[in-house]
Amino acid sequence: MIGGIGGSFYGLDVEYFSPTAGQLSSMGGITVVVPNGLSDLVDWQPDVVAVIGGTVWDSDAAPDISDLLVAQYDKGVPIGGICGGTLALARSGLLNANPHTSNNKEFLIKNAVGYEGASHYVQSASAVSSGRVVTAPGTAPVSFAAAIFEAAGVPQQTVSQFQELITAEHK
Repeated sequence: MIGGIGGSFYGLDVEYFSPTAGQLSSMGGITVVVPNGLSDLVDWQPDVVAVIGGTVWDSDAAPDISDLLVAQYDKGVPIGGICGGTLALARSGLLNANPHTSNNKEFLIKNAVGYEGASHYVQSASAVSSGRVVTAPGTAPVSFAAAIFEAAGVPQQTVSQFQELITAEHK
């Protein structure tokens, strides 16, 4: 949603990054070419960083992007994570003092070494925004995308229209 709607409808400059640039397979089996490695992210100077979930985040193969996330956060960049992507935020320490959510609290405790934010965990079916930190369970892609759009400066009225449009069939 962020890439498809954020770029084409809202004029956001959406880019994709992975630990190494090149051909990758998604957990759903889709083969994609990611043109940018993580070092390119630093050069790009993003307005928002969103860490998208996947099974890699709760495995030994998870990349350690803690320094990158903290450096971007320290520059004033909002940081978001959804589903397993919240583990990267937890490992970086960004959830230790901010209200946040994820798939569940035990998921963070079990899979994020160094996570000390359990007392700030909010059980929520929707995204939780706290300052420059946005988190969401994997079941909340619409509210996560909306919160990322808002963090990127999309006007609130436009974000509300996006949410109404995407959720219309469920009303």
